[in-house]
Amino acid sequence: QLQASGGGLVQAGGSLRLSCAVSGRTFSRYTMGWFRQAPGKEREFVAAISRSGSSEYFPDSVKGRFTISRDNAKNAVNLQMNSLKPEDTAVYYCAAKHTIISQSISSSRDWYDYWGQGTLVTVSS
Repeated sequence: QLQASGGGLVQAGGSLRLSCAVSGRTFSRYTMGWFRQAPGKEREFVAAISRSGSSEYFPDSVKGRFTISRDNAKNAVNLQMNSLKPEDTAVYYCAAKHTIISQSISSSRDWYDYWGQGTLVTVSS
C-alpha cells in the first residue's frame, strides 16, 4: 500500500514536501516514482529514484526545482518541491515498481506496478 501526503495550497514561489509511505512490501526492492495529473490532462512523470537511491530522474519541467529522496529504513520516499509555479497544480501520485537491477528507473507510467491515492497540490499565483 502506498500512502501519499503533504499536499496543500501554496503561493507561487513557495515550497511543499510530499511524502509517500509504503507498507506491506520490501521497500528497498522498489524503484519509486512521482507523477502528477492536472484537470483535463494526462498523468505525467515528475520524478523517480532507483531502489538503491543512486539514480534519479526528472523531466525538464521540474529539474532544478524538485528533488527526490528515499529513506529505506522508514519505507518512505519524499518529493521536495521548491519554486512552485501555478502550472505545478495537480494531484500528485507516488508509484512503485519492483526491480531486480538496483539502478532501474523509468519515466513511463505504464512501467510502475503500484500506485498511491494521490495528494492535491494547488499553487496560487
